[in-house]
Amino acid sequence: MVDLVVNFDTLHQLYRAYMPFIKPAGLFVTTSESHYLGQPLTIAYRLPGATTTNEFRGVVVWINPLGASGGRPVGIGIKIVSEPDSHKHHIEKLLSRELASGDLTCTM
Repeated sequence: MVDLVVNFDTLHQLYRAYMPFIKPAGLFVTTSESHYLGQPLTIAYRLPGATTTNEFRGVVVWINPLGASGGRPVGIGIKIVSEPDSHKHHIEKLLSRELASGDLTCTM
């Protein structure tokens, strides 16, 4: 059963959501639903330009509450637990040029 579905329509959206400081990989999901640290979730996501959806099991490791500093969106950061290297590879391949950017993300 999928708990949350995320569609990344642009590389910029994916860049803002990717959490490379979470090892081995993590994604930020904008949501107003209530979650707690350590909560297990199943996430389905679609990468920019893709027609298929990917799915992973993860754990909540970050929470942006309403009114987070820097105008960051409300949501949660999820550490990818199932097949993290595969998800990380696909995401970083798409973001290869953006990863060195100094643009703000949803978390830091």
